[in-house]
Amino acid sequence: MSKKEKDLKETSIDGEVSIKEKKPKNFKKLKFGSMSVAVIVLVIAIVVVINLMCGLLMKRYPIKLDLTPDNRYEITEESIDAVKALDKNIDITVMMTRDYFTIMSQRYKEMFYQYYGIVVEMPYEIIPEILDKYSVYSEQGNGKITVKYVDMNKDPDVVTKFSKYYNGEIQQGSIVLQCGERVKVIEPDKVSGMITPSQDSTQANIRMTFVGESTITSAIRAVADTKPIRTAFITTMNGQSVTDYTHASIIASFEDFLSTNGYDCTEIDVAEDSLSPDDYDMLVLACPAYDFTQDIITKFSDFLYNGGEYERDVIYVPNFYAVNLPNISEFLADWKIEIEQSAIMEETENMIQATYSSLGVIDYAPIMEIADSDAVGNLPNEALPIISAYAKPINILNKNNDGITDEILKSSSSSYLMGIETGEKSDEKASYNVIVKARRESSIGIKVFGSDLLVISSPFMLDNSVLSGTNTYNNANAVLNIINNMSGKEESTIISEKSLQQTSLAMKASTARVIELIVIIVIPLLIAVAGVSVLLWRKNK
Repeated sequence: MSKKEKDLKETSIDGEVSIKEKKPKNFKKLKFGSMSVAVIVLVIAIVVVINLMCGLLMKRYPIKLDLTPDNRYEITEESIDAVKALDKNIDITVMMTRDYFTIMSQRYKEMFYQYYGIVVEMPYEIIPEILDKYSVYSEQGNGKITVKYVDMNKDPDVVTKFSKYYNGEIQQGSIVLQCGERVKVIEPDKVSGMITPSQDSTQANIRMTFVGESTITSAIRAVADTKPIRTAFITTMNGQSVTDYTHASIIASFEDFLSTNGYDCTEIDVAEDSLSPDDYDMLVLACPAYDFTQDIITKFSDFLYNGGEYERDVIYVPNFYAVNLPNISEFLADWKIEIEQSAIMEETENMIQATYSSLGVIDYAPIMEIADSDAVGNLPNEALPIISAYAKPINILNKNNDGITDEILKSSSSSYLMGIETGEKSDEKASYNVIVKARRESSIGIKVFGSDLLVISSPFMLDNSVLSGTNTYNNANAVLNIINNMSGKEESTIISEKSLQQTSLAMKASTARVIELIVIIVIPLLIAVAGVSVLLWRKNK
């Protein structure tokens, strides 16, 4: 029997023998089925490879996908550069769950509506998104930033690991940064204050700004700084405040400003505590309302002299209303500085800036001119003014000593003086010093050592409303650069606040229902029909 005959099968129908040939196997379907499997496997492999490549590229070259009109989920180049420059690992622990930021947004939105009757967007979900960016960009440097979220109600012992290096209280809602033995805490009120009304907001038109990036970047720089400037604020004398109610908020604002920007600030009693150069690098005497004894003045002189080694600094800010401080005046005169008991006023309209103080008062502040560009340093936006309300003129005295004085900020040549007690206006127009630095040096061989006395004659230029208005004034960057330059601290930049555009979507209930039906029912149904049609078509092909 031939091979073909062996492949035939006999069947008996009505007694007759018929031979029917077997159907050959469908190799065509097998071929296409194998090709489909191969294509699917190939596509999966390509997706996996692309995903791995994107992951590696994301670490080295983060991809920016922020499509919001105000670019709210991206950080600035200044922050990116600061993160890339890290050479240490930083752990950021957020003392709340990530979802809690969305709850915060709704809660503060309702509170705002309750108090002001206005619906304002409060997008606190920006904060975790921004923290993600810090973590991502840190992959490009030698240091790494890790972020984790902890619910203190469920895990209250999480704060114990910080207690060895941090003596303060850590509350729920705080953001804690740790780098080795250094711990920096962003308190809950500062976290909630990361979204705040802008300087130009009115009750009828409230515009929100995000100031959190500056706070976070400054905290990262501060916690990574192995040699922070130890700064003592003179706040009390024998337990009593050294200032008055009007200036108390300004001192608090200035201390918070320096603390935020990497200075280790401590409040001390000038009579009871030691002003030891071994404990502090810088002293701040801000807005004293009354004079000090000669023994206390000697403490300041001894601090700056530092046993002949110098390298210590003092910042002095006069109280606007205090006019009779003979011992403090004598101390300043020894450093070639005299403060007149007058207020610098400005006659030229385009050299005046209207601003709100923290007390809710409108001040008309003269615009300052830079006398020493090296001391002021680089300003991100030189078009913004540096303002100085209620500044007292600083005179530089001619004395035969080794002091060196540097004029840093001055009023314009069209300014004049007004007596604080008399209210009399001078006829003379001139430029007056507002910030001056006096320096004394000594040398050992080729090494030169020096101590500095920085006098800022306007306490109101340090008001929180002015320092926080980074899109309106240059005060924050100018003051920080001047102090950094004096103390030898690494130059840093204030990150400008970010204006948040308010978005809203208004529609009728019927329109919303139609959109809901299309998204939930119609679109899924069309996809299902298309899938079934393709399946039937392939099966019958």
